[in-house]
Order: sequence, then C-alpha cells, then structure tokens
Amino acid sequence: MRARLPEPAPIPEAPAGVPLDGLLDSASPLVIRNLASDWPAVTAAKRGGRAAIGYLRGFASDATPATATIAPPEADGRVFYDATLRGFTFHREQVPARVALDTLAQHLEDDAAPMIYLGATTLETFFPGFARDNGVDFSGRSPLASIWIGNRTRIPAHHDLPDNLACVVAGRRRFTLFPPDQIDNLYIGPLDVTPAGQPVSLVDPDAPDLARYPKFETAWAHAQVAELGPGDAVLIPSMWWHAIDALDSFNVLVNYWWRRSPDWMDAPLGALMAGLLAIRQLPAHERAHWKRMFDHYVFNADDATAAHIPEAARGVLAPFDEAGASNLRRHLRDRLMR
Repeated sequence: MRARLPEPAPIPEAPAGVPLDGLLDSASPLVIRNLASDWPAVTAAKRGGRAAIGYLRGFASDATPATATIAPPEADGRVFYDATLRGFTFHREQVPARVALDTLAQHLEDDAAPMIYLGATTLETFFPGFARDNGVDFSGRSPLASIWIGNRTRIPAHHDLPDNLACVVAGRRRFTLFPPDQIDNLYIGPLDVTPAGQPVSLVDPDAPDLARYPKFETAWAHAQVAELGPGDAVLIPSMWWHAIDALDSFNVLVNYWWRRSPDWMDAPLGALMAGLLAIRQLPAHERAHWKRMFDHYVFNADDATAAHIPEAARGVLAPFDEAGASNLRRHLRDRLMR
C-alpha cells in the first residue's frame, strides 16, 4: 500500500538579519533565505540553466576527472539500490567536469533524460576560483566546500557526521529532514554496501510503502520539509537524516561541512562497526553488562569517572589530545590485526 501522507511541518526559518555566526551552532535545522542571493553564480542561474552552465564552465578544471553518477530514465532520478540491495540502479563514470556540464546542457529540454549527477565534488579541485566570488563568511571555521551538479535527482534519507550548510545555487531543491531519534522508523539499509558512503533509508518518501514499512508513518509525523530556490540555504545539524530532491532540469548546490570536534577524532561509525563485531552476538546478559560499561566510560563519563586513579596513571581514561589519539589508534590496529 503506497500512501500519500499529509505534508509535514516546515523547517523553521531563521529570523531576517541574524548574523550567520549566531546560527551555525544550532542543534536544530534552519532555513536561511537569501543567504547566497548576491553570488554571481546565483544571478546567472536566475537567468536559466544555460546561463548557470556557462558560468560554471568558466571555472571548470579538467585536470582531474570528476565522478559522474548516471542512471537510465526509468530510475526516475532516484540514487538507490537494485532489488538485491547489493547492487545499484546507477553506475559511475570518470568524466571531465566540462563534459558533464555540456552533457547536462544537451538534456535541458529532455523530459526523458538520463540522470546525470556530480555529487560531493570538491569545489576548489574541480572549479578553482569559484569560491572567490561565491562564498560564505564562516567567522574562523574552516569547512570543506563541495559542489553538487545534476539534473532531476532524488537522494534517499541519510545522515552525515559533520554539520552541513547547504546553499542552493541553481534550480529548486526540496529538503525533507528527520530527527536522529527516528532511526527506528526509517528502515535503514545495509551499513556495508551503500549508494554513496552513508547508510540510507529504504523508504521512498515520495511514495512510501506503509504495508512494508509501517513505522515510517511515525517518522513522517516528525519530519520537516522546505523547498529552496537559488540563493536560499539550509542548516542541517550533525546526524539529522535528510532526503533531497532536485526538482529542475539543471540544479547546483554548494555545501559546507565542518565538525564541532577536533580533526584527529575518529568517525563514530568505526566504533559502531567494531561493536557489531565484538558485542552484538554476545548473550543478552553479557550485552547488558557491556551497555553499562559504555554508559560508564563513554556516554555518561565525567570528571568523576577516573578521579580515583592518579592522573599520571589514567592512560586512555585521561582526556585525549592528538598524540593520545594516535597512540590509541595504533593499539586498536594491533588488536584488530591479531
């Protein structure tokens, strides 16, 4: 039973005039209208897809081929699995950025165009100089800037570890967000085989199969949605699930990723994978013991956790710095290689 669910609540909008620096630490999503409206790239995009392509073409570097995700028209732009959940409905090709732009230009008026998508393309590598005239003041933060270029695409709900500021440059995009605590209701697919590196929801939010995925209706009740046009931006905090639909025949997004933790910290997904290996299949009473261990040493840890141990003897229970993290990483590597 594929259902049409009621429209979810809108993503809250930031009040006009609030400085960006006062918004970036928000733990909840925010739409920021017209944040990038003065970018020359946005001005070009408002004249149409060909003008936007021409503007980007002036910066494109073909020194390194870009990765293009390509799917036939019958995929309906959805970047997703095939029926086995071990393969995909798309393939990837290495192409020069200018070739990708020219191909997209050829299909601007084609209602049955194949999906063509340059995703997570490092801005400075593939479009050097673009950021000089099109950028955001991050007040001391040093985010990673990426550009996403394509025609009509539908990206399944997934989450990212960094905070994310996504700026729409060309075309319209619809963002559908779910709080992190909705993981139980989103029916997440395989962790080890993913369309683009992050686990994704198996539910199509445009046509959810509630007979197969009944708990998705609860997730939808907690969803937030916004449609953004050129110049608009959305702040997606760490770990919020987000599905993104690019709605026009040519779409460009520039996004910025940054973490609120030191660069030397590892990605938590590695700890989850190690937990699957070491803990998940223990007897239930042993898993309960390890849950208490994690609560004690990780989730509820504070200054009292190791206060009874002399400071010089606390080892991995002491606060980490880069050198300490490097030592622990070597220790973990040795244990995993046994």
